[in-house]
Amino acid sequence: MKHIVHFYSTLTLFLMAVLFAGPVCAQQITGPRVLVVVAHPDDETAAAATIYKITHELNGMVDQCVITNGEGGYKYSTLAESYYGLELTEEAVGRANLPRIRKQELMNAGKIIGTHNIFFLDQKDAHYGLDEHEPLDTSWNVAWVNTRLKEILDQNHYDYVFCLLPTPNTHGGHKAATLLALRAVQNMPVNARPIVLGLTSGAKKDTAGVIFEQLKDYKETKVQARTPMFTFNKNASFGYKNQLTYQIIVNWEIAEHKSQGTMQLYMNGSDYENFWYFSMNAPEGIAKCRDLFLRLKTTTIKSKEY
Repeated sequence: MKHIVHFYSTLTLFLMAVLFAGPVCAQQITGPRVLVVVAHPDDETAAAATIYKITHELNGMVDQCVITNGEGGYKYSTLAESYYGLELTEEAVGRANLPRIRKQELMNAGKIIGTHNIFFLDQKDAHYGLDEHEPLDTSWNVAWVNTRLKEILDQNHYDYVFCLLPTPNTHGGHKAATLLALRAVQNMPVNARPIVLGLTSGAKKDTAGVIFEQLKDYKETKVQARTPMFTFNKNASFGYKNQLTYQIIVNWEIAEHKSQGTMQLYMNGSDYENFWYFSMNAPEGIAKCRDLFLRLKTTTIKSKEY
């Protein structure tokens, strides 16, 4: 039975989450084991369709490690104020309540895409910015985050780690989370390392795709190719008369993040979930990824005949 473990700051709430979730049947997992490492609740939407496919059709397991509480998103909570009955765009109110709200939103979203465990590391989400040094040097307790990442990776024996590609124009927190994930995997014994893939989104209408080699000054972010090596098409059709697509699941998942009004603008905003192969991975991992994405292209959901 799928479940979500939620690390609230009090033991009582933690136990409530575990009891509500039910037992784990790890021996039933036969597909890929994946850890998604991101900075904020809602960053996982970049891989929502792929996560759904892995958990629902490949009998895999996907956990999430979310470094911050996302309270820095209070400026985008205007529409959520009446929904939650709180003046969330007032900084003090937003910062006090959004950690609780956004954690619950992510658990709701996780139920849709099949998330197994969610590890909340409860670091401060200070503000939006492009500088990765701000969270790494100021807002986050990096030593503690490193310790937790090591524990999570060592205990769960993942095949893959997904994180956001650290492009120059992405949130500093996104870059920081990816850097910590890459370094955590690098510090593992070579024969125990999962394959780390970086995520971007793509659309059919794009005239120029993302070109990336590495984030300046960070050799660990170097990728194998300047364009994504693997792609999942969210518009793959299935069901009665092929009228359904995985974009529907992504939209359901995005809709759960109600406190972040701008997230809703990403519904139907892209067609592809693109995955970049970091050069720090072993070369033989490419064949393993190729096999995974070939399996992801095959829809196993059966439609009835009428």
